Amino acid sequence: MDVRNYTEDVTWQKFKSVFNQRFKEVHSDQYHFMKLQTARQGKNESPQEFADRYRGLSQKVMCQVDDPMAQHIHRKNAECVLLASFVAGLSGVVGKQVRYANPRNLEQALSIDLAVQEAEK
Repeated sequence: MDVRNYTEDVTWQKFKSVFNQRFKEVHSDQYHFMKLQTARQGKNESPQEFADRYRGLSQKVMCQVDDPMAQHIHRKNAECVLLASFVAGLSGVVGKQVRYANPRNLEQALSIDLAVQEAEK
């Protein structure tokens, strides 16, 4: 790519806009919501790996707005959806125990999951 072909009036905002358009997600929002709602813990997947995968999925469905208060509300909503879907996707006896404990956030769900796993050993 030859940078000499660009004019001086290219701003950072213009560059970001073109870059984001070029590399934007090709799947629809509905596709990502479906992936988030139907994701399940893999047979050999640790709870931490499952949580990391889930965080990536939730980032794809979280709305981005310029208003900080509205963004805060979207983030809180996304965290609630993430927690509910994550807990529902946990498998086996450990998953049942986490659901019974009714965790308040993802970190608490992970710590309960790990505690139950250690107790089973």
